[in-house]
Amino acid sequence: MDDRERGTDPTREIEPSDVADILLVDQSPGDVRLIEEGFADGSIVNQVHAVADGESALEFLRKEGEYEDAPSPKLILLDLHLPKLSGEALLAELEDDPDFRQTPVIVLTSSSAEEDVVRSYDLNANAYIQKPVEPMDFVTIARAIEDFWLALVELPCTE
Repeated sequence: MDDRERGTDPTREIEPSDVADILLVDQSPGDVRLIEEGFADGSIVNQVHAVADGESALEFLRKEGEYEDAPSPKLILLDLHLPKLSGEALLAELEDDPDFRQTPVIVLTSSSAEEDVVRSYDLNANAYIQKPVEPMDFVTIARAIEDFWLALVELPCTE
């Protein structure tokens, strides 16, 4: 499928309203780089904002401290294995907070453990994706996220 069939015509001018803010919560600088490169290599224009732990994610979402000017993300990509506040604990916080309950969360983690999958969905994660081993597979994941979550699905207004 080429860019025009996917709806990402490279000759089309990008409107500011076309750019979605995505919050990436991942402690691994290497994985953050691979995910950001996956979006860039896939010609995906969304803005990825990365934080390294669950506490920073809550500060970002609540616009606290250094994140007071942070945008409201349309989507959260969440690793489960985080310092300070785990991915599961963050999911529980989001589920209990009416301001963030409607923000879709995709768990993007290295774990393939069935108990992690079940627990994530029990905490209302919207999807669970195991991180790929091959760097080019991050492009496939980024395109799938864009095609489904940011192009096809109607998300609630975040502002």
